[in-house]
Amino acid sequence: MATVELRFSALPEHVRTARLVAAAVARRAGVDEAVLDEVRLAVGEACSRAVGLHQLSGVTAPVKVALIEEEKQFSIEVGDEAPHQVPGGSDAGDGTEAEAEEDEMGLAVISGLVDDVEVTTGEHGGLIRMTWPTTPPPAVALA
Repeated sequence: MATVELRFSALPEHVRTARLVAAAVARRAGVDEAVLDEVRLAVGEACSRAVGLHQLSGVTAPVKVALIEEEKQFSIEVGDEAPHQVPGGSDAGDGTEAEAEEDEMGLAVISGLVDDVEVTTGEHGGLIRMTWPTTPPPAVALA
């Protein structure tokens, strides 16, 4: 299992770089060429979400992206270290409801792009794991 790890400062200008790296590694891992746009968009959305959460919470830690090549699948994990509000928690009326709506919209976009998505959140951060099937490279015939 090969893994590429990427860490970047929580700044919007670094999201594009994460998208490009993710697409390049996904292509090399054997993700279908027709799906690469979805990989780029999903990674961009997940990274933008993490950057926004870090900025809103004042977290200075980097956003973490892991690109994991396994035998028949390729996974991307985007992690943040922002505290996530527990569902049903108090709403102070300070814009957190609008932020929660925007967060849900971002997760809905990701879910629409990726069939296999797992989202975990807690008071110490969150993780979005997205997985795509891969096809093995064609066998090379020796003459």
